[in-house]
Amino acid sequence: MAALPFSATSRHANSPLHYDSKLSITGFSPRNSICQLFFIRKSNSRRTLRNLVVKNVASDKRQELNEPLSEQGTLDNFVPDSASIASSIKYHAEFKTSFSPEKFELGKAYLATAQSVFDSLIINWNATYDYYEKINVKQAYYMSMEYLQGRALLNAIGNLQLSGPYAEALRKLGQNLEDVANQEPDAALGNGGLGRLASCFLDSLATLNYPAWGYGLRYKYGLFKQLITKNGQEEAAESWLEMGNPWEILRNDVSYPVKFYGEVISEPNGTKQWIGGENISAVAYDVPIPGYKTRTTINLRLWSTKVSPAEFDLQAFNTGDHAKAYATMKNAEKICYVLYPGDESLEGKILRLKQQYTLCSASLQDIFARFLKRSGNIVNWDTFPEKVVIQMNDTHPTLCIPELIRILMDVKGLSWEKAWDITKRTVAYTNHTVLPEALEKWSLTLLQNLLPRHVEIIRRIEEEFIHEIISKYGTDDLDLLQQKLRKVRILENIELPNSVIEMLNNLKKVPASEDVKEIGVDDNDIKATEEIEDDDNSAGEDTNKKTEWTFKVDPNLPRMVRMANLCIVGGLSVNGVAKIHSEIVKDEVFDEFYKLWPEKFQNKTNGVTPRRWIRFCNPDLSNIITKWIGTDDWVTDLEKLALLRKFADNEDLQLEWTESKKRNKIKVASFLKDKTGYVVNPNAMFDVQVKRIHEYKRQLLNILGIVYRYKKMKELSAEERKQKFVPRVCIFGGKAFATYVQAKRIVKFITDVGATVNHDQEIGDLLKVVFVPDYNVSVAEVLIPGSELSQHISTAGMEASGTSNMKFAMNGCVLIGTLDGANVEIREEVGEDNFFLFGARANEIAGLREERAQGKFVSDPRFEEVKTYVRSGVFGPYNYEELMGSLEGNEGYGRADYFLVGKDFPNYLESQEAVDQAYLDQKRWTRMSILNTAGSYKFSSDRTIHEYARDIWKIEPVVLP
Repeated sequence: MAALPFSATSRHANSPLHYDSKLSITGFSPRNSICQLFFIRKSNSRRTLRNLVVKNVASDKRQELNEPLSEQGTLDNFVPDSASIASSIKYHAEFKTSFSPEKFELGKAYLATAQSVFDSLIINWNATYDYYEKINVKQAYYMSMEYLQGRALLNAIGNLQLSGPYAEALRKLGQNLEDVANQEPDAALGNGGLGRLASCFLDSLATLNYPAWGYGLRYKYGLFKQLITKNGQEEAAESWLEMGNPWEILRNDVSYPVKFYGEVISEPNGTKQWIGGENISAVAYDVPIPGYKTRTTINLRLWSTKVSPAEFDLQAFNTGDHAKAYATMKNAEKICYVLYPGDESLEGKILRLKQQYTLCSASLQDIFARFLKRSGNIVNWDTFPEKVVIQMNDTHPTLCIPELIRILMDVKGLSWEKAWDITKRTVAYTNHTVLPEALEKWSLTLLQNLLPRHVEIIRRIEEEFIHEIISKYGTDDLDLLQQKLRKVRILENIELPNSVIEMLNNLKKVPASEDVKEIGVDDNDIKATEEIEDDDNSAGEDTNKKTEWTFKVDPNLPRMVRMANLCIVGGLSVNGVAKIHSEIVKDEVFDEFYKLWPEKFQNKTNGVTPRRWIRFCNPDLSNIITKWIGTDDWVTDLEKLALLRKFADNEDLQLEWTESKKRNKIKVASFLKDKTGYVVNPNAMFDVQVKRIHEYKRQLLNILGIVYRYKKMKELSAEERKQKFVPRVCIFGGKAFATYVQAKRIVKFITDVGATVNHDQEIGDLLKVVFVPDYNVSVAEVLIPGSELSQHISTAGMEASGTSNMKFAMNGCVLIGTLDGANVEIREEVGEDNFFLFGARANEIAGLREERAQGKFVSDPRFEEVKTYVRSGVFGPYNYEELMGSLEGNEGYGRADYFLVGKDFPNYLESQEAVDQAYLDQKRWTRMSILNTAGSYKFSSDRTIHEYARDIWKIEPVVLP
């Protein structure tokens, strides 16, 4: 069976994929359906909600549902009042929510309120893309496997400037806005900083009026719901879609074919066709992203996967073979079940790769369809990069590169040269890691089986790239060539292309008397041998012998495709996400690429949206900032926060600041009691480390410091303890990946320490250790405003950026950390005296590991003391030998204290003593807190997006008329 064409086609042969622009976002015309927003006719129902009549949005008069709207244009400046909002909510509660009609309880109130807000987004959502289509603007497409959106309700009504009217409307209906908002589950579309960054970027793109669109996958179960039991972390499926998602619209008419497996055939005219194999459909779900104080509302398009009902084997079902009957359907659907499915098995690897290709293929087909529609009857492919730019958020969307080439060549009929040129001017790459194990690689065999046409394209990309390397460096210095190829090849442990071998054979000649040499060309896997051939010249006669090169691979090593290298070769730019990270990318991780193309490399320090991360999550502090600055313009111009510096010593501001922090701490204490059962003293210092659990993030260093503190407390009398130690509540949160055994041991250790310390009556409120289960955006929105000390203590040089450090600083939290990621720039902006610094520097790490490998490291006695204390069994019967053992020995990744916990431990303890001394002086501490907020202005995602738009995407803001 021939392959389905990958041009933009609908699932239904007789219906167009790209519909009237009025329908492109909403699925209906606002002119005909605006009645659903705020006009509702009287109901004849005898239910509790009766006689639902609201104000006419356009005329501010009562109007029946079936009356026509006189003029759409009058809606542009309309701001709904609480009465019309209340009627809209009642309408949705009676006619549209999937709840019983008898009661207006919290779950029903949430869905009805969300649907009311969604209605108010539709006009601007439609208008935004109508206008983009009309002016054929260049558009950025942000492609990410994760979007950690958090709850949408409060963010949406905040951006719409409707928080007050919605709060009042719900009060009239007997509900509280905050209680209603708490009914919303977090969308399970992300894991950590990568996904939260993507969501912050979408908020900034909309707020700053940049023409952009996000693409991702609609995961049914997300990553997992984290349960904390006596065994530590356990995982359960997320249930975020259980009650439906009111923030999305299913586009049954926006569907694209996605192919796996099959074979590639060559046509007589030289073109290639990918045929046979497994075919699924990717169907679009659209989510509106409203900007703050702007009409611009951009789109996040999420793909779900399925197959036609024709694939259901009814005959097998009727004969009792039910599993066979729906196997094909389930095989397609499971692609979008789980974010980052475990990839220890071959099946897991295949599923992950299918996810990545589905995202790339469906999104690119959608982009092509939009480009063709906007181009009209005449398509000039040279203008494609002038209208489209694609940003790959890490290497997960790398397959965009060969897929873009495949569509241009195999579907659109362009030449290789043209397709390759267009691709290199269209796709950009953001690097998020310098960890070797996190630089994504895929088995060539797996790729070859799953995506045979793409492997052909990747091979050709590498072939051209190797020729470029050889032409730059020549063949005279084979050692140099070996070094270059070892670092930059896309294909690892794979033969060099025949064209390269032939070129070397034609270029290289050696004298007959020269010794035969064996030269390693590619990292222990490719070797070239010189073979001197006899010729017909007589013995003793001077002659040159032709050199023949053969290349071999090591059969004991896997054959891999390096995705990051492919991104760099095929992309128009490469950017790191913090100043120090970008320097490491250029100087160490991709240094050979940087020497080759220095113009490709940029830094774009991450940022977070100040709307969600100050204005909405911390309204108390926001009001204080606005009062003292004299304007709320800081919400979209964060540089205005710097004005707080001149008030840092003002006693009135300090008093307001302290009271605000205390109110937020009381909320945190109530939250902790509700989630964990632990009762904490809001007058203690709240010390927080919340992020993904990983050895390099060093939650282990933090908890060992707490254990040492606890041990020293136990050695003192009650009176001595109170004099020596500042009371602390130490809060942890974060998920360990389900198959990451060491990270799960760390979670278990933290919870065991908490269980012991929190029930120790001698210690009382002097020390509490709380692990918050199932950490997510909503939990962060509670914890961050009430935090006083935040720990960002990764091994220097290993954290790309971090974004939670920015959120904490914005909310007046003082940081303790290493010179790693964005910590470096945060410390520069808030001032060295307002940041607690410790630990080895990034340029020292390699030497320290080498020193340890040579057996020269001498452990601090306090570090040995704390390990012995853990092994004593004071924290329960669990055997922590494996965890403590990872900190011992001389070498090995994941062993021999690879992340330098022991090296930094004494300096960390000293820095924590400095924290205690600073906290005792509350006037000093409050000043530090104010200066952290004042110095956080650089870390707005608005600033980051402006830089992406200017330096990489080359797009301009587009304000709706």
